[in-house]
Amino acid sequence: MHQRRLAALAKGQLGVFTRAQAREVGFSTSQLRHRVRSGVLEQIGTNVFRFPGAPMGPGAQLHALVLDVGGDVWVAGPTAAALYGFDRFELAPPFHLTIRRGRDVQRVRHRIHTTVFVASDDETIRDGFRTFKPARLLLDLARIVDAGQLAVAVECAMRDRWVSDWALRRRVAELSPLGRYGTQNLLAVLDERDRKLGAHSFLERSFLELVERAGLPRPMCQEVLGRARDRVVRVDFRFPGTRVIVEVLGYRFHRSKQSMQRDAERLNSLVLGGQLPLQFTYEDVLDDPEHVVSTLAQALVSADAA
Repeated sequence: MHQRRLAALAKGQLGVFTRAQAREVGFSTSQLRHRVRSGVLEQIGTNVFRFPGAPMGPGAQLHALVLDVGGDVWVAGPTAAALYGFDRFELAPPFHLTIRRGRDVQRVRHRIHTTVFVASDDETIRDGFRTFKPARLLLDLARIVDAGQLAVAVECAMRDRWVSDWALRRRVAELSPLGRYGTQNLLAVLDERDRKLGAHSFLERSFLELVERAGLPRPMCQEVLGRARDRVVRVDFRFPGTRVIVEVLGYRFHRSKQSMQRDAERLNSLVLGGQLPLQFTYEDVLDDPEHVVSTLAQALVSADAA
């Protein structure tokens, strides 16, 4: 009776079941051990068993690993990319899972990652597995795979319309202040993608669109205005006929001590050269465009008056 109930349970779980589930239908630890020794059951993980002869394709193997790890667990990294059908990612061991930090879980042949925080907006279900939405997935991949694989994943995610450039960069901006690893790698891939498309960077494009919508004068882009020590001073935007200079601050180039030093030297050089430099962040341009337009308009009026 107990074995029939267990077989029915396993059938609905790709042929596998956990130790806890076996106990729930009436099996003791000793009974499980006896059936494994006699060949009635096969133990395929620390906490997972199966009936011999049940098919064990990649999906069943992944399901068995998820059950074996237990608790809060998400299919992650290259394994999740395979679930989404990204090119060059195969659903095969070693599988990648993510669990909450603080648990000490390891499984031979597989990669168990940890995370402190998973927002509800980052979660989804894919092919029956709890996993991450594409923007969060790409950020995780940036910590694991090389630049070539990451570029493929980004192209696939955008090709299949799982995520837009804007939404992906917005998620990067949200997570960058948390010091999340991989953001710099992902931004580098996105910037290279922009370069190949022959366009300005995403943030520069967004700023230009904002200026155009507001009816403000169109600035000149990427102009060289002098030198600071031994380095050329190149600015993102210069408004002709005024002293107004605008720099848009992404997260890729403004985090290290060295970059902060360079930025300070550049800013001082611009001020001493009679320019009126303004700086706007990702959050300014994407989340508070009214502030950007108001500040810029005021600067342009002030510069004209001067």
